[in-house]
Amino acid sequence: MRHGSIPGAQGRVLTLSLLGDPVLHTPCEEVTDFGPQLARLVEDMFATMYAAQGVGLAANQVGQSLRVFVYDCPDDEERRHVGHLVNPRLVEADGLLLRGPEGCLSLPGLEAGTERYDHAIVEGRTLDGELVRVHGTGFFARCLQHECDHLDGDVYTDRVKGWRRRRVLRAAARAAWSR
Repeated sequence: MRHGSIPGAQGRVLTLSLLGDPVLHTPCEEVTDFGPQLARLVEDMFATMYAAQGVGLAANQVGQSLRVFVYDCPDDEERRHVGHLVNPRLVEADGLLLRGPEGCLSLPGLEAGTERYDHAIVEGRTLDGELVRVHGTGFFARCLQHECDHLDGDVYTDRVKGWRRRRVLRAAARAAWSR
């Protein structure tokens, strides 16, 4: 991705992995090659996220078991945050624990009330290997936690409890995209 270019403009839309696909339920591998293939993956992930009208996308959601995610997400003050993280680690999640509606491109059309903290800090690297630290509040904090969960082999339904969990899993089983 070149500076000044629109993320995803040169990318191709990849096929999304859906709930039940083993790649979504397996922790992702650390990225060790920061070469052109990684840059192509990030570009394609942005194109895929935009085509699916999402705010975040992890590499395993497009079948790549690598610790990478992209995002274009507003916070609660409507400030837009656009970027990518390679080998991210959630280093802080705190503040208020709020239950809010959460969806996922790997469970199209479904959402459930999911508890997340309203503040998060994630550390990772850029495509060039530069260390970065991303702070998120509100909805953007939710996004950062959601994408880090994906890279650890979890989907948001793993955090949902009780009747909310049963309802969303029943809906997923009945969905046209379900396996």
